[in-house]
Formats: sequence, C-alpha cells, structure tokens
Amino acid sequence: MTENEGVTGRYGIGELAEAAGVSVKTVRFYSDSGLLPEAGRSPGGHRRYGEAALGQLRTVRQLRALGLGLPTVAQVLRGDADPAATLAAHRAEVERTLRDLRWRQAALTALAERPEALELLGDALHAPPDRDALATFWRRVLPPRLPRALLAAIIDAAVPELPTAPTAGQALAWARLHAVVTDRSAAAAVRANGAGSCGPRARLYYEGLGEAYALAQRPAPDAVDCFVAAHAGAEGAADSPAYRHALVGRLTRPDPYMGAYWDHSAVLRSDPAPDMGTLHAGLVARLAEEVQRAAPQADQAGQTGPAA
Repeated sequence: MTENEGVTGRYGIGELAEAAGVSVKTVRFYSDSGLLPEAGRSPGGHRRYGEAALGQLRTVRQLRALGLGLPTVAQVLRGDADPAATLAAHRAEVERTLRDLRWRQAALTALAERPEALELLGDALHAPPDRDALATFWRRVLPPRLPRALLAAIIDAAVPELPTAPTAGQALAWARLHAVVTDRSAAAAVRANGAGSCGPRARLYYEGLGEAYALAQRPAPDAVDCFVAAHAGAEGAADSPAYRHALVGRLTRPDPYMGAYWDHSAVLRSDPAPDMGTLHAGLVARLAEEVQRAAPQADQAGQTGPAA
C-alpha cells in the first residue's frame, strides 16, 4: 500500500462496490447510514474506504441476505448485539412466520374443498393458532382454587400441541375447536355439568382422576375402582353398586361441548398416546360394562332371597 493509499483508503466507492459485489448505490446508502467507516477523502473530495470497510460491507450484505433489518445489522456491527443470539432470534422469527404461512396454506386448501367454511376458518385464523385459547377455556371450566401445579398439569394434559405443518383437515379441526373454546356459554355449560367436581374436595377429585387415567393408560385392573373413588370422594358418598349405577347414568349423558373438544383436539394431536378424553371415555365404558354385568346378578339375588 502506498503512503497516499494509507491516508485516503485503498478503495473509491466504485472499487469498493465491485470488490464486494454490490452496486455503487448500495455502498452509498450503507455509508450514509453509518454502516461503513470511511478512511478519508480524496483530494477531489471523493470518499475512500479501507479493508475494514470492505469486510464490514460483506458482513452487511450477508446479514441482509438472511433477512435481518438494517437497525439490527447496525447493532451487530457496533457490538451492541451478540451475533449468535441475534441470528438465533431471527431464526425463531422465521420459523414462526413459516408456521403461520403453513396454517394459512392449510386453511386455503380447506376452503377450496369446503368454501362454506370461510367464516369458521376466518374467525379462527385471524391470529396465528396457539394453545393459549385452549388453556383459557380450561381455566374457565376448572375450579378456581385448584393448586397452581395441579391446574398446570391438567391444562398441559388436556391441551394438544398444535402441528407446525397442518393439513387441511387439521385447519378445519382447529377452526371448530376454536369455536368451542371461545364460546363462553360452552365453558359455563361444561362447568355446570361438573358441579360435583367444583366443591371443597376438588383437589382430591382431580388428583384421583389423574391417578385413574394413569392406571388406565397402563392399563391396570384397578383403574375403574380408582375412577369411582375419585367421584365418590368428591361427593362424600360411599362406593356401592347403587352409587356406581347412578354414576354411570350421569357420566354417560352426552356433553356436546366436551365431546366436540376431544374429537377436534384428537385430529390435531401427533402424540400416539391416548389423551385425557380418550382415557375418561374408556373408564366410563368399562364402568358401564361392569354395572351391566352386575345387574343380572343383583336381580337373581333378589329373586332367590327370603320371601317377605
């Protein structure tokens, strides 16, 4: 490098642009934005740049090619932002954008097949789908004084992880599920149907249900007994054939809102393990079978008993 090059910088603006593979207009813009250090001016007043400017220009071009905005690029160049953390945050943002676009694509595909679902899908996808709406529904349904850890565990078990690359069918399932969980009257009806679980023994009731579901998932033979004990304990009742018969009558009455919730959430789930709704329905079915098998025996015992 000559003495003059050391004072004024090696590159003129055109030379710098050519060395970095960008346009003169781009160099001027970045320079005016304070992203490129000038080494000085030529005798004619033209900008001159050194090797540092070339390296910085290449870095700016690379970061911009990855989609980072100029303010963020400037923070990285000034040392105000950690490059690795900045790129990780940008990658997460790109992933969120791609996820939102995939949901939109799935909804458009669903609309091509079901144009009458425009209102349903439009209402559900006005914001990116997330688990918050589902969690809010469960907070409205569940008793208000459950211990925080127990409440979190129930919600985590009841709320499915949403797919990142949904199908058209999953977009429709989300829209239908969203319609249920955002309907406040649905939450009120579900909570009213579970009045026995909202009393002072609510914590014991939900802990008992959790134990019964865990046993049913194995499956264990005493899962039904544990299931009945959770209900009887919450109601302050004794487990008996008469109680089980009455319990089956209550539990087999259809709840359209919860039925819809579990049906639609099952479409969204990728976990092959049975969800809470499936385990609950299985326990109710097993209890109903046991009660039905016991009924003829009770009738026979009554017929062979001592005469009045």
